[in-house]
Amino acid sequence: MLTTNTPAKRSKTETKTETKTGTKTPQDAIGMLTADHKKVKKLFKEFEDVADSKATASKAELAEKICMELTTHARLEEEIFYPAVRKAIADNRLMNEAEVEHASAKDLIAQIQALPASDPMFAAKVTVLGEYIDHHVKEEESEMFAQARKTKLDMMALGEEMMRRKEELSASNHAEGTGDPRH
Repeated sequence: MLTTNTPAKRSKTETKTETKTGTKTPQDAIGMLTADHKKVKKLFKEFEDVADSKATASKAELAEKICMELTTHARLEEEIFYPAVRKAIADNRLMNEAEVEHASAKDLIAQIQALPASDPMFAAKVTVLGEYIDHHVKEEESEMFAQARKTKLDMMALGEEMMRRKEELSASNHAEGTGDPRH
């Protein structure tokens, strides 16, 4: 017997995925953000594997992907997720700290984007960004997401809004012919 997976039956951490037919399932905000975290962690691991090599093209390409993913992710959190969570939880310290961490990460991203991959500081900056992001992700997933789950926030609606915005940002980057999120 074939059953339909209605929104009420989906798990809270379900993420948007492509099926073999190309259709997409609805997305939970925290599931989406967690999937982004995993994707970026994998990119940092790939960068680590080439960081000491002379393969500047590989380093540049991976760093560009990392910076683009992080910039888009930060915009989704800052424009949609953080404001909703800030209103729903009583932890301004946690939310303020997350915003400061984003500002610091954006500064490091700008430094990386300004350097050629052949620069002796390039790999070090990408590595430090990875360590910084790892710390930020651990706090977000263990503290912020846990608190957000206890609220009455509609994570499915937030996830859908975030996916629409992510698609807009992606289309904007592709229309400009660049993966550089500064445009």
